[in-house]
Amino acid sequence: MATDTISGPRVTGRPVPAWATPDAQLGRVWQTLHQALGREPHWPAFDERVRAHLATLRSELQPLYGARADFEAFLARLLQTAFDAWRDRAPDLKALDAQREHDPDWFQSQRMLGGVCYVDLFAGNFRGIEAQIPYFQELGLTYLHLMPPFLCPEPHSDGGYAVSSYRATKPSLGSIDELRHLSEKLREAGISLVLDFVFNHTSDEHDWAVGARANDPAYQDYFYLFPDRTQPDAYERTVREIFPDEHPGAFSQLDDGRWVWTTFHSYQWDLNYSNPEVFRAMAGEMLFIANLGVEFLRMDAVAFIWKRLGTSCENLPEAHHLLRAYNALARIAAPALLFKSEAIVHPDDVVAYISPAECQISYNPLQMALLWNTLATRQVDMLQKALAERHHIAPGTAWVNYVRSHDDIGWTFADEDALQLGINGFDHRQFLNRFYVNRFPGSFARGVPFQDNPATGDCRISGTAASLCGLEQGDAHAVARMLLLYGVALSSGGIPLIYLGDEVGTLDDHGYVNDPGKAGDSRWVHRPARDEQRYADRRDPSTDAGRLHAGLRHLIALRRHLPALAGGHLVPFYTKNPSVLGYLRDGAQGGAGHVLVLGNFSEHPQTIAAEVFSAMPARMVDLIGQSAFEARSPVTLAPYQMVWLVPRGM
Repeated sequence: MATDTISGPRVTGRPVPAWATPDAQLGRVWQTLHQALGREPHWPAFDERVRAHLATLRSELQPLYGARADFEAFLARLLQTAFDAWRDRAPDLKALDAQREHDPDWFQSQRMLGGVCYVDLFAGNFRGIEAQIPYFQELGLTYLHLMPPFLCPEPHSDGGYAVSSYRATKPSLGSIDELRHLSEKLREAGISLVLDFVFNHTSDEHDWAVGARANDPAYQDYFYLFPDRTQPDAYERTVREIFPDEHPGAFSQLDDGRWVWTTFHSYQWDLNYSNPEVFRAMAGEMLFIANLGVEFLRMDAVAFIWKRLGTSCENLPEAHHLLRAYNALARIAAPALLFKSEAIVHPDDVVAYISPAECQISYNPLQMALLWNTLATRQVDMLQKALAERHHIAPGTAWVNYVRSHDDIGWTFADEDALQLGINGFDHRQFLNRFYVNRFPGSFARGVPFQDNPATGDCRISGTAASLCGLEQGDAHAVARMLLLYGVALSSGGIPLIYLGDEVGTLDDHGYVNDPGKAGDSRWVHRPARDEQRYADRRDPSTDAGRLHAGLRHLIALRRHLPALAGGHLVPFYTKNPSVLGYLRDGAQGGAGHVLVLGNFSEHPQTIAAEVFSAMPARMVDLIGQSAFEARSPVTLAPYQMVWLVPRGM
């Protein structure tokens, strides 16, 4: 094949123009890539995206690996990995790529609704999930997060987050081809598949870990392995313990005496991203998962992925470079793929991961924690403050608003915010812990402590929404509390997420203690199997399940037809009643009408003075209850009542 030293190889009988870039390094990388791939039929579309995103990819990786002599060769190998994934990407997914690129804000719609479940617990296997698609459509789901279905150790799998292979699934769930088929069926039903990218660590049974344990030089630098305690001790002067009940510190000792970094469980080995080959290898795994038809990746444990001696090894700048580099690769090889941040850290650090160039959507752990805080205290001040000061995020991004998840509830509010309201953060967390594990007089909650430390009173909370709201003990307000919590998630802006089972009031499963693989982890109490009786009862309005399911579906249906609830723009509305939350939603900031949302977080009727509504229309109607409100008179809300108010006649 004839080659022109300036223009590159002749692939169609005439010179192919060199990429017009003044950056010599980028030009060399592109020329290397073009020489290797320029005759491939999949090259033109790939080349277009490489030219658009290579500079970004390089700029994010350069602070991490740019000083290495092999940096350019690494970039070329990385792009070869991306091309291999693009070549293998199915035509319907490439069509989806084009569709998403044309409409990048598609996920901002008020029609978006998420659900999350474990495959085996909710439906047995992948075929069982496929059989549930009509139910998902009945509920209104457009987004389904299946908890990690990949191969993992048994019984100690950390709920699927100890991945032994990113290219094989648990045999009991079905094959990887069955998962790919399921994603197609979900997509046909208008439901985006969401899976986890567990990229901070692998299980100790992953081939890379097995190789590292056996001193295979190819994998020695894939993990943080040390011959003695010298380096672990140095790191542990500044890092915190995450699961002290499971193992002290951040390291675990192997049988041969070496120490390996294990932030979470001893069978989860942290990957060493200072080795660029780890980034490249994990990029290949990420793009393989994307090619299954996944539209959102939950980026697990984003705060922990870079380590630097003398720091907390959390939320370091390098972690953001890694995420943005993965994002740039996705724009090249799987443009429909979006990232969801999972960072249960200080609110300032949570927001730092959210941008169109990093994670387009993010869990909203502050709102989740403050919803439960507000239920316990009957005081809306902390939640109202958070909505006023911490709700806004960058254009082109969205919160994922959830009431609970597979994980525990931690009290991640900012102490400085609490202090401004006269609240001592440490003392307040102690109260919340006592309240939700039924150690506080009069509590309606029946949660279970997670990582309980009796010496300090510190713990986190496990429990289904129903058990935490009082349904387990038959509290008369339990259903109304749950509808209020989910009403905020549905109306405050972003993608609401339902932990499947909550919509019928599934209770805690205390039988987890009888399973040796689960007994040591109280989070399994709120991961119960599908309660068939409750799902059967969802059509019976005389049951708790029926009232809850009907109420939630009513809110979902209303939301779908309210453009004012699209996007994330929110304006605080101060009710001057300490138990009543308020905010205005106006869609595209004035372009879609207004909805005034009010919620009473007390078990007693609460009145809002007429003067509060002086700037609002005199006559409004509550879309939820279809009742009229005269805003020139005091407005009274029933216990735990939520209203979505619009001007009468809309």
